[in-house]
Amino acid sequence: MNAQSADPVDIAIVGAGAAGLAAALALGREGRSVALIGPVATPRDGRTVALFDGSWRMLCGLGLEEALSDKAAPLCVMRLVDDSGSLFRQPPVEFRASEIGLAAFGWNVENADLTAILAEKAAALPGLTMIPGFVRAIEPEADGVRLTGDGFAPLKARLVAGADGRNSKVRAAAAIESRDWRYPQVALTAIFAHRRDHGDTSTEFHTRQGPCTLVPLPGRRSSLVWLTDPAEAETIVALDDAAFARRVEDQVQSLLGAMTVSGARGRVPMGGLSVERFGAGRMALIGEAAHIFPPIGAQGLNLGLRDVADLRDALEGAADPGGESVIAAYDRARRVDVRLRTGAVDMLNRTLLTDLVPADLLRGAGLLALSRIGPLRRFVMRQGVGDHTR
Repeated sequence: MNAQSADPVDIAIVGAGAAGLAAALALGREGRSVALIGPVATPRDGRTVALFDGSWRMLCGLGLEEALSDKAAPLCVMRLVDDSGSLFRQPPVEFRASEIGLAAFGWNVENADLTAILAEKAAALPGLTMIPGFVRAIEPEADGVRLTGDGFAPLKARLVAGADGRNSKVRAAAAIESRDWRYPQVALTAIFAHRRDHGDTSTEFHTRQGPCTLVPLPGRRSSLVWLTDPAEAETIVALDDAAFARRVEDQVQSLLGAMTVSGARGRVPMGGLSVERFGAGRMALIGEAAHIFPPIGAQGLNLGLRDVADLRDALEGAADPGGESVIAAYDRARRVDVRLRTGAVDMLNRTLLTDLVPADLLRGAGLLALSRIGPLRRFVMRQGVGDHTR
């Protein structure tokens, strides 16, 4: 089929996960024609996302507040507990949203619920075409990018946003180099009901095998993200729900009392990914096509939503959505934010995985500084919650 037969759109978004859906909503509200390509999947695998204040306000600005509020729990306190057995072990550090003038740092919601809410809103947006097929070929051209695939007629976009994950076809088509690495960890995910009230408090235990985190959900329920050694993970995964709940209760020091599994459990190998640049040749990368790191400090999707916000800002007033100036502005906007956060999370995770005294000393000194130095603690909290509403 020749290029003239391809249907034209201003923006095509490849990948219909949470980041891709949010991009479709944010970029499709400016009168541009947008195509979102990819099947929407809402598996319940125990995974949740803590939407920090900046992410929450961005999604509320897209008209999602009422639907999300019914499914999310506020995060008013974030507690770090050193459970590494280090010689330099520090007492627990607590971050309170009220200290920086917020009612909550953010809200925790199941991934499946968030994706379903985004998809329902996207389906009702005028000018947005949702295509459930898979992209098979991406061909850059002078005035656009041609996309072909399963279940849809070829289309040509002036800008393509790649939200298609670790093995991004968009990243490959744009010839953007990436660095991919793995950690000797597996993340176990689950949702629990428990006897005690969580008090809208998220607690992250830092162990020698990685963080083990409980994050509030509505009612007396919490989500678990537990990074551990792959061999131990296999042993734990083999436990039935009752034994698994007892094992988790022991791991979190009976913080919330007796626990029972409430829903499906999941298992995710841990790794990281970074890119040389965030856009090239009428293509921009967002979400896990651009950055991946362990679920420490809840930065994953929050960083992806900042991608969306910066791409939206780069497009403001642009006659050509895929022009060089737009791609360059987006790349500049994302470099410092993504690289600083990727480096910080990677460093913290690696200090937990080693028993070297200098690493323990560095981590312990950092926790001590955060607990004792108010201005530093407040600065870190403000940086963590982000602001996508500008």
